[in-house]
Amino acid sequence: MIHKVNRLKPEDYAELLAESLSEGHRHIRRLIDDYSTGQNRFEHPDEALFEYRIDGMLTGVCGLNRDPYSDECSGRVRRMYVLNAYRRQGIGRALLEAVIDESSRHYRRLVLNTGSAQADLFYARLGFTRLDSQEHATHVLEF
Repeated sequence: MIHKVNRLKPEDYAELLAESLSEGHRHIRRLIDDYSTGQNRFEHPDEALFEYRIDGMLTGVCGLNRDPYSDECSGRVRRMYVLNAYRRQGIGRALLEAVIDESSRHYRRLVLNTGSAQADLFYARLGFTRLDSQEHATHVLEF
């Protein structure tokens, strides 16, 4: 159900894109655009993009990049999204655990940025600590 993406297929992201935009989120649009232009393809050895599929249907995505705002010892969670109909079924947790596992092989810490209270609780349950003094990160997980 979870697999590491070697090549993102924008046509597979139509439902994620439409739903995320309807919720006021732009990060799936940025994921597709950045991948298409080559700005971010999660292609470095210490980066990854994971998809969660059920019966071939894309239901969630989560990426790992080098953190551009800190030293090379930090990874950054990028573009996490799960379709609303599939939330609270462990998909987000499974995707994030794949990112955590991958990042622990390359980095000393994993950071992310969210403005959502619901996401804040989600990340805290998975061991992330809230940061109040960082400009580009709201949470950190130290390895």
